[in-house]
Amino acid sequence: MNVAVRTAVKGAVRCVVSAVAIFGVVDTHAQDLFRVAAEPRDFPLMTQTETSSANSRESPTNTFNPDPGASAEVEPTPIPGLFPVVPPRLPEFGEEPVPRSLRLPRKGVKETTPDRHKLEYEHYRGTEVPVSEGAEPVPNRWFIGFGRWQRYADPSAETPYQSELRLWHPYLRSTLKGDAPVIGQDIFLNLIVSDFFQLEARKLPTPSGVSAAEPNSSEFFGRSDQLFLSNDFSIAAELFKGETAFTPIQWALRFLAVYNNNYTDVKETNVLDPDPRLRNTTRYKDWYSLQEAFAEIHIRDLSTTYDFTSARFGIQPFVSDFRGFIFNDSNLGVRVFGNYDNNRWQYNLAFFDMREKDTYSGLNEFDSRDQQVLVLNLYRQDFLAHGYTPQISFHANFDGASRHYDKNGFLVRPAPIGAVQDHSVQSYYFGWTGDGHIGRLNISHAFYEVIGEDSFNGIAQRRVSINAQMAAIELSIDKDWLRFKLSGFFASGDSDPRDSHATGFDTILDRPFFIGGPFSFYVHQGFNLAGTSVNFKQPESLVPDFRSSKTEGQSNFVNPGVIIVGYGMDADITPKLKGFLNVNYIWTATTDVTKQVLFTNHASNDIGLDCSLGLQWRPLLTDNIILSAGFGVLVPGEGYKDIFRTNTQPVFGYHNPPAGKVDDFLYSALFTMTFTY
Repeated sequence: MNVAVRTAVKGAVRCVVSAVAIFGVVDTHAQDLFRVAAEPRDFPLMTQTETSSANSRESPTNTFNPDPGASAEVEPTPIPGLFPVVPPRLPEFGEEPVPRSLRLPRKGVKETTPDRHKLEYEHYRGTEVPVSEGAEPVPNRWFIGFGRWQRYADPSAETPYQSELRLWHPYLRSTLKGDAPVIGQDIFLNLIVSDFFQLEARKLPTPSGVSAAEPNSSEFFGRSDQLFLSNDFSIAAELFKGETAFTPIQWALRFLAVYNNNYTDVKETNVLDPDPRLRNTTRYKDWYSLQEAFAEIHIRDLSTTYDFTSARFGIQPFVSDFRGFIFNDSNLGVRVFGNYDNNRWQYNLAFFDMREKDTYSGLNEFDSRDQQVLVLNLYRQDFLAHGYTPQISFHANFDGASRHYDKNGFLVRPAPIGAVQDHSVQSYYFGWTGDGHIGRLNISHAFYEVIGEDSFNGIAQRRVSINAQMAAIELSIDKDWLRFKLSGFFASGDSDPRDSHATGFDTILDRPFFIGGPFSFYVHQGFNLAGTSVNFKQPESLVPDFRSSKTEGQSNFVNPGVIIVGYGMDADITPKLKGFLNVNYIWTATTDVTKQVLFTNHASNDIGLDCSLGLQWRPLLTDNIILSAGFGVLVPGEGYKDIFRTNTQPVFGYHNPPAGKVDDFLYSALFTMTFTY
């Protein structure tokens, strides 16, 4: 018994001694590890002196900091006691405390001098402030650079700081894209070079006329297939003063020059030129334009949070609401804008003296077109619900009486329909729009009321007063990588085109992204009204306005209006690839205007079913390269067929000419490439 007791006591003593020895080793390892973690940080904008492992216990200001983004004050972590509650796992014999690939090689660092790209600048006044021991102030923070150091022993896991400043580079720090000042310490230059290429194959209703390319088709619509190519090469330069990461810019100068080439191939002879003797079915044109040329001036700050008021003077882009329903253009004007109450309120006051547009490219010319546009809008963020932003707006359009022919020789102002007479249009739009989300429900909506006067409307053949409405809504819900959308659009029509009241809605110069945008056939294409000299609707528009030209014609408020309901789905297929699917049904609000213009007593409302599919691919996950492709189809309804065939109601007992040819479906195939530096 005594022998057993003595044996047990000896075993216990051996365990206690072993535990003390083992935890002593653990404590030694813990002290080394926590000593490294507790090393104080240094300030990121101070240069450092040489350090080594011998002076690792110097003052905090002399310690090299390989991670300048960390805080300068680190509380030392307490060293575990001899008997922690949960002791760490003991390393096996020969095993290092951490894998070698993740060790921080701080010991033995002999050189930590940053690789500077320092220029000589005069010191700012008031920079003589106390600095920590062992550090020196640097007056120019743009060229400090980062020290050459290695974070991990295994270089394959490194993501080193990029310290070099390039003259030009799309991703690294570059002087030509505003990453560093070009004059002083707060004047920057940003250059953008872009090329936009568009290839489009389409089938549009094309009148053949008396000199038809296809025999025995003079009364009908001819071959409707078309091919269109366009390329815009642009160079933008912006010089601005101010550190925009913290405050609004103090002043800026911006210029955008565009060179356009376009080619069109059609099948009928009188589409590109009013003279059929020329037999022109192809056309190549080019055009130079100055799309932006403005100066921006910071007027004043309104609060300590840098709410501001600024102004722009010159040719500048402007979108008057969230979707561009009424005005979306780049033109000559003056704009005062800013924000208030910590950016909760934003406002714009803009006045434009409109320029003429090139017929083929739609780009600006320098000639004035006797039209002025005034826009005032006000936004309020987080109104009633977080994430919802409403807007109220006022538009005024003063389009003077003038006569203008486009570069094809067609009369576009006034519109050659009904009684042709020079006239002026004055219209005033009052709008309420909104965009954002309320809970899970995403919402985008718009409502506009337009009033005014047309001094002489060609369809009504008299002076008319304007009173028309427009409404649009899109509701959507996000589920994982999909967004499901329901859309509706309404533009009022004129039910009595001969009275003195014009109740059909029209815009100033719209370019909306709605119900499919450029992928939708109905939205993207403009097509002729049954052989007349006006269009049923304009390109990149929603409203069938019976207007001669979107960019060169005048607003027409005697039109049939439109109603559109649609379903859509947006898909983030991969981070690089997005998909867009939309299905819409379209019909006119009234048919009275169509009946009068086409001299028929039979016209239906149904325009047809519009279906589109689009893809957008960004191979570099940035906007430097964007490839888009889409296909849109319009399946004509009875209303469309009534417009585009010669005889809709045969009379029994009389010899009736056969109805004109109507395509079973219309299509638009689109491919675009955008390259941007």
